Amino acid sequence: MNALAQPTLAEGAEPAADAKPARKVKKVKCVVWDLDNTLWDGVLLEHDAVRLRPGIEDVIKTLDARGILHSIASRNDPVLALTKLREFGLVDYFLHPQIGWNPKSESVKEIAKRLNIGIDTLAFVDDQPFEREEVAFALPDVMVLDAADASDFDTMPAMTPKYVTEDAGQRRLLYLGDIRRDDAERDFTGTSEAFLATLGMTFTMARAKAADLQRAEELTVRTNQLNSTGYTYSLDELRAFAHSPNHLLFIASLDDKFGTYGKIGLALVECGSQRWTLKLLLMSCRVMSRGVGTLLLNHIMRLAKAAGAAFQAEFVTTDRNRMMYVTYKFGGFREVATHDRHILFEHDLAAIPLAPTYITLVVDDGLSAK
Repeated sequence: MNALAQPTLAEGAEPAADAKPARKVKKVKCVVWDLDNTLWDGVLLEHDAVRLRPGIEDVIKTLDARGILHSIASRNDPVLALTKLREFGLVDYFLHPQIGWNPKSESVKEIAKRLNIGIDTLAFVDDQPFEREEVAFALPDVMVLDAADASDFDTMPAMTPKYVTEDAGQRRLLYLGDIRRDDAERDFTGTSEAFLATLGMTFTMARAKAADLQRAEELTVRTNQLNSTGYTYSLDELRAFAHSPNHLLFIASLDDKFGTYGKIGLALVECGSQRWTLKLLLMSCRVMSRGVGTLLLNHIMRLAKAAGAAFQAEFVTTDRNRMMYVTYKFGGFREVATHDRHILFEHDLAAIPLAPTYITLVVDDGLSAK
């Protein structure tokens, strides 16, 4: 069979590592709220005594607990608006709020940029038809919602994840940690590498265990940019891979002095006696600037070399994963086969980069890499 073919999973069989190309159902990752007559009743600049709309706080906290982020796009005075949110005890729920006089569509784009998530994973909420139409016209991939329906948001399929993993439950806190890191980097006077050395990063790679599998499934669905193939796998398939003698399923996490980034990387390797094939490699875009993007890949390459196996990696071109293609090319991989959007890379394993000295590696894979 051609190395780039995509077989389907037979009933009762061990799952093929390339069983399912991208079959992603879009979920909302961030809800962007207007303020006046949306989050609260009244217009703040006309009357300071605005009140939260009934049920809004419960909706915000329910979605937050599911791992759905919140932000703000409002034409308002930023000092007054943030003061009022602080009075309501909600200011920490809104990441990168855009409060000023720009078009709402520009604010929504800026929020997506700062969160580093796809524009098509945002929902925009406003009471004004004009504002909703402006965003819908400028950003047709954004889900546009009427503030009158806010009490039903927590019942929408797009805002109801299949699982609420540990990482999802603390997602807002993880992003707040990223904001503190970014603030520290802006205040740092020195090179980027010198700043990274101050973080005290620990990168952990381990064989995925039962407790990791829901997060592993979530990563295949949510991660688009640093994703080699876009394959998604069900919980049952991932469980089978974790127990398969012919596969390695790795999950990676990152911690530093500001706290944890959570579980941010996943790799699936098909291990033949003569050749290992990397079927899926992904890394959260949240760690893109931390110099850890290739650590998991390089570790797997060392394992393949120690096993005396040739090493290949599959790649499927999407509209978002150009950076992963560049990662392979700069990492010494060469293209040995192409078909449609599918590329098969190969590496001779002659030179495998070591981890930067400012990162501590912790490996729990049950194998010995030389």
